[in-house]
Amino acid sequence: MLNPQQSRSPGRTGRPPLTERRKAETRLEVARAAVRLFLAKGVAETSAEDIAAEAGISSRTLWRYFPTKDSCVMPLLTGGIEHTARHLRSWRSDQGVAELLAMMQSDYRESADVRTAMLNLVRLTKTEAGLRAVWLEAHREAEPVFAEALAQRAGLPEPDLTVTVQAAMINAALRAAVEYYASTSGAPDSMESVVTEALHIAAQGFPTVHKGQRKER
Repeated sequence: MLNPQQSRSPGRTGRPPLTERRKAETRLEVARAAVRLFLAKGVAETSAEDIAAEAGISSRTLWRYFPTKDSCVMPLLTGGIEHTARHLRSWRSDQGVAELLAMMQSDYRESADVRTAMLNLVRLTKTEAGLRAVWLEAHREAEPVFAEALAQRAGLPEPDLTVTVQAAMINAALRAAVEYYASTSGAPDSMESVVTEALHIAAQGFPTVHKGQRKER
């Protein structure tokens, strides 16, 4: 991670491009810095220049990474997309939701401060329309990735309607679980347990409605 107090040498040119890993680290530090400032000062009162200074980078660098101030938080929301997709691809047909979650949790490494920042961000999306839009955009990006993974799992050349709906259900379950965990004071201690329950609920599908129970329109 970048040190917020680290200065950059002015006028230095010809530096080699940052590696992809370093870019990812920088983007994540910017996202964490943005959440810290949004919590401390409010979203409206925080400028992109404030975020850049907090992250220890120049405003020019920040704008190379992010198109808007609100989008600075996106790395906190998209980090697990490919991780989830990879396990969806290897999720065998004879395995249930519990096995899928066990695989996903077995090799996922997320620091406590990153998770805290993410949950604080999700809480902010309840009242900040711009951040809510970023949160929903992150899930819009995730859904086709999940659909492609499920299509590969099923041996299909591309997603059909079944895996498209399945991907949407998984995506919605993950979003609802995180929102529930972040905003409910009586939620269980473990976010993983909430995610597991949400995926089980999604796997059960819609409740059966008997013919006699249907309301006439």
